Amino acid sequence: QVQLVESGGGLVQPGGFLRLTCIASGVVVSDVTMAWYRQAPGKPRDWVAIINRSGKTHYADSVVGRFTIFRNNPKNTLYLQMNALKPEDTAVYYCNNGGDFGQGTQVTISS
Repeated sequence: QVQLVESGGGLVQPGGFLRLTCIASGVVVSDVTMAWYRQAPGKPRDWVAIINRSGKTHYADSVVGRFTIFRNNPKNTLYLQMNALKPEDTAVYYCNNGGDFGQGTQVTISS
């Protein structure tokens, strides 16, 4: 059974930073393409960042240069480092293994 457990969200001022964590079980994060998605109120869930098996990464245009997706293979954990946060980054962030989503973690950017 696959479990993806996100954490690390919170309330941060514009310009601040957060690191999201996704602890995976039932799936090996280095064996599949992993991704972070986000869903803002009233909007569809959109992908934010992807890392494939070889470690190649892709980012949505809105986060390029600010967000970094990476993984710790021994810990079987996926991360999203978010810098220079903007109010429009406010959303629930989800970890994804190509099929399953976690429960999400709320990120709120506000002064």
